[in-house]
Amino acid sequence: MSTHYLSPTFEAGKHLFLKDIQGPIINMNLIKLKKEADYSQYPDLQPSEKTSGWDAYFTYIRETEPFLKESGGEIIFIGKGDQFLIGPENEYWDICMLIKQKSVNDFFSFEKNEAYMKIVGHRIAAIEDSRLLPLEEILSYKK
Repeated sequence: MSTHYLSPTFEAGKHLFLKDIQGPIINMNLIKLKKEADYSQYPDLQPSEKTSGWDAYFTYIRETEPFLKESGGEIIFIGKGDQFLIGPENEYWDICMLIKQKSVNDFFSFEKNEAYMKIVGHRIAAIEDSRLLPLEEILSYKK
């Protein structure tokens, strides 16, 4: 059975924090959705009718965006994915998102927001697998 990634590990968070990135970061998210959302871990968030992973994920996005903006973040891009042009032929991602945060500290503040934590179950219900890559801008290429 293949490994699925839904949440960061403590070690990965520590690594990001210790990089001491100064300035904004862009989080590149690759999302593979479940055909049908699974709310078994979050019955209090479950809609009255069955819903797709797609619909559950966009419920998550709509409910998350105010917390993201409150922390100084913004959605830069959301796009529909598919197979890679360069990459494994059997690997695909349903959604690619780019999220900008003013700083790593603002990102961690957003992730720890108690009100946000109450709706994160939509994300867990929707996602089969994901990747999150924090990107730091390279300024030296302009020299």
